[in-house]
Amino acid sequence: MILKTSVRGLPRATASPYQKSNFTSTAARKADFTHVVIGGGVVGLAIARQLTRRASLPSSPPSSTLLIERHPAVGTETSSRNSEVIHAGIYYGTDTLKTSLCIRGKNLLYELCKKHDVGFKNTGKWIVAQNDEQMTALHKIEKHCRDEIGVPVRWVSQEEIAREGEGVRAEKGCLESPTTGIVDSHGLMITLQGLFEENGGVVALNSPVQRITPLGDKGASGWEVEVMDGTTGETSTVTTETIVNAAGLGAVEVHNMIVPAADKKTLCYAKGNYFSYGSSHPKVSRLIYPAPEPGLGGLGTHLTLDLGGRLRFGPDVEWVDDPNDLSVNTSRFEQAVREIKRFLPGVDVDSLKPDYAGIRPKLAHRQAVATGKGFQDFVIRKEGGYEGWINLLGIESPGLTSSLAIGEQVEKLMYGNVTT
Repeated sequence: MILKTSVRGLPRATASPYQKSNFTSTAARKADFTHVVIGGGVVGLAIARQLTRRASLPSSPPSSTLLIERHPAVGTETSSRNSEVIHAGIYYGTDTLKTSLCIRGKNLLYELCKKHDVGFKNTGKWIVAQNDEQMTALHKIEKHCRDEIGVPVRWVSQEEIAREGEGVRAEKGCLESPTTGIVDSHGLMITLQGLFEENGGVVALNSPVQRITPLGDKGASGWEVEVMDGTTGETSTVTTETIVNAAGLGAVEVHNMIVPAADKKTLCYAKGNYFSYGSSHPKVSRLIYPAPEPGLGGLGTHLTLDLGGRLRFGPDVEWVDDPNDLSVNTSRFEQAVREIKRFLPGVDVDSLKPDYAGIRPKLAHRQAVATGKGFQDFVIRKEGGYEGWINLLGIESPGLTSSLAIGEQVEKLMYGNVTT
């Protein structure tokens, strides 16, 4: 999309959103847009849709929202290269955004899927322990869910495992998460894009951001965004009253376009390799996760399903330097097989094939994560010292599940309340 063509004919925002926001204005704004959201993954789409929901209310002042995506289609990076799991929110600290937004987002996601016919299934999940260390982790999860966050879980007896486990091994114990599920991530993103555009939002595809300039005193007079047309190489600029950095794997790059050298950040890339399964046996009807172990940087190679009931396994954690390194590393196949056989000993190894890979953006250095001490919460904040900038960094798992709640969080930061 040629961005300047999109802007031509679009009315400028006729009333500033800052009249009812937490931001303050020191200069009258006459921008092309009220909001510019950078990043057309599931999180950027959810944010953009949430902002246009607010604009559609009769009591709200007129506003306009532009969503900028560097690829020719929405959701081609992390949002489409994951397990498509609707997480329950059980793995993170009590007072973290990952916990609160995952729990809220899970409920919103199930509601939206039902309302708009997005494919999903509430499969439930078993978390299985094969040794004492993993069993200790299960007890911590159960206590955390019961006493601190109010997420339902239940112990599964060995008799039930033998009767209904479909070949799953859990030598020391098994904890069930009944609110876990799966979702058609592509269908979800197409739905969010449609809802956004129905409310008057504009999507600029194939439009990588080249430069961002705060106007006035650090954005007090708005922002100027320069983008390139990915087809022709032409550049154009738009102005906006507010800017939301939801660029996922490119979010640190966008951040670094704005801040001084001393405040620039680096990103680490955790690649996850997935393997598909072509056999009908064993046939497992729920998600199976190993109990978490320190130092993995993820939740371990687990069994997930697609909506057709086909099994797939992954992701592992492979630290890479290039976020475009999306080929499955077949040298990790034997390690994946060993991990899968721990909880599914009857797996037919000949039916396992390399499938796809995805990249998780990690703000913590890989060595910190590898020692089990590198937990990083979502960063979702009004960037200090600037006017009208909401910054999102390190939005990895459970970002898909949390996406609708992240949209609410951004709206709350910008306006002080949430449209329901």
